[in-house]
Amino acid sequence: MGGPHVSEPMREMLTRFERMQQEEPVSLDPVTGRWQVLRYADGMRVLTDATVFSNDLSAFIPDHEELKTFRKGNFQAMDEPRHRELRGLVSQGFTPRFVRSLAPRIEQVAAELLDAVRECGKDRIDLVADFAHPLPVIVIAEVVGLPLADRALFRKWADALLVDNGVDALFSEEGVAAMAPSIREMNQYLLAYVREYRTTGREGLISDLLGAETNGRRLDDQEIVGFLALLLIAGHLTTSTVLTNAVLCLDENPDVTRQVRADRSLLPNAIDEVMRYRSPLVWIDRRSTREVELGGQRIPAGALVSVSLVATMRDRREFEAPDVLNIHRNPVRHLAFGTGIHFCLGAALARQEVRIALTALFDRYRDFSIPADEPIVYHDPKDFNGTKLLPLDLVAA
Repeated sequence: MGGPHVSEPMREMLTRFERMQQEEPVSLDPVTGRWQVLRYADGMRVLTDATVFSNDLSAFIPDHEELKTFRKGNFQAMDEPRHRELRGLVSQGFTPRFVRSLAPRIEQVAAELLDAVRECGKDRIDLVADFAHPLPVIVIAEVVGLPLADRALFRKWADALLVDNGVDALFSEEGVAAMAPSIREMNQYLLAYVREYRTTGREGLISDLLGAETNGRRLDDQEIVGFLALLLIAGHLTTSTVLTNAVLCLDENPDVTRQVRADRSLLPNAIDEVMRYRSPLVWIDRRSTREVELGGQRIPAGALVSVSLVATMRDRREFEAPDVLNIHRNPVRHLAFGTGIHFCLGAALARQEVRIALTALFDRYRDFSIPADEPIVYHDPKDFNGTKLLPLDLVAA
């Protein structure tokens, strides 16, 4: 299951989870200690009932001073009312109107990256390195007001914090110790820029965040750093992966490619269906605040409860033909951006970037395809569902 462009570990995971959805939809994984939630309805309950399933996972994370400081502005890891307060302040700078205003620049960056490919005379690229990674990094760096020359640093931090060490590494002493140098470096880097903006009064998103106020409350420097880190690291990696996953899906489904190429208005729904079919995130974690019954199991208070996105969005109880990429599915009802009060603040930006990037590929190339003579390099599916390297053959329009 899962189509031809799926790593064997991910294929095995999908097959195992499909069986478990029938037999044990909620179960304790003895290796990770997490309660795995595999059905859509149970997953929705975990993600929407914030009184029983907390976003504050600090109880599972080793007490490390730098990590604690760095997490200060990550409102996604907070419960109410603190979450509402910080998200409300951040939203004053990161508005829907602000996101829409970025569209012309995103189009320009996409064009410049593909111009560079043409100037090099390439008819085969690594979609990740040549397009899918630099596009969101450049956009976010410009939005934040950081030098583009430092974008290799941003990739290094993303790999260190979200990919190479593994998401579960955050819950171990060894994992946090391995991440500490990158956490320290990123924290110092971003804090210096926030303080520079506070001193100079330069315009930009940081200035907007510095000026945001609710009931006399403003964001302090470290809270702004926490949000910028979330935007810079998680934001660009997710967008890059949605784009490459979309190309994987298009390559597997030529009829879908023909439909979208002929009618670009199908792209927004197609992107959401890609996120259901191939979610970049494998897990969303919560902490049980009290003993609770879920899926026929009694989960104790203080347990790590993890919703499997790759399983819940293939749940046959909720989705007709879930293993089929159906870009006309309406509504898609995917959970890849989360749901409820913790719905991803950057979802609109990610969707916009992927839509513009795919439009640029369709406009520039009458065909693009994944070659059979060069391997795709995948992330470890325990951590992330996407590719590290994706070769792509291009045929100019």
